[in-house]
Amino acid sequence: MRMGNLLWFGIVAALVFSFWVDSFSAYEYHHFNETELSLLESQEQVHSSLLGRTSVMVGLTVIQSAAGKGAVCLDGTLPAYHLHRGYGSGANSWIVNLEGGGWCNDVRSCVYRKKTQRGSSTCMEKQIPFTGILSNNVGR
Repeated sequence: MRMGNLLWFGIVAALVFSFWVDSFSAYEYHHFNETELSLLESQEQVHSSLLGRTSVMVGLTVIQSAAGKGAVCLDGTLPAYHLHRGYGSGANSWIVNLEGGGWCNDVRSCVYRKKTQRGSSTCMEKQIPFTGILSNNVGR
């Protein structure tokens, strides 16, 4: 009888431990490398609008020839980025924004990520404001 009780205790302890460990992986899965607008970025946008400054809105550039070379996003869509070409004396200076954090290390995180801007170009913003370090205005 004592051995049976010990066996049941071990099984219950293992189940509790496995649920406890799974709760950590569930947190990582749902909060895996999320991108949130930082406080400084949001304040920059508010101040720009209050001062009447307009940010450069930069459109999405989709790489049409990438599929033929096997370069696609997680969901099979074409890769994309935001590019602001220089002009005048700065014609050779470009500002490029590549969506960061595209790494996934297991099937669950890849399945989740392919439904976000980090795994699908269809989820990326069609236009984004280039503010802060991406601004072409030295004063910003």
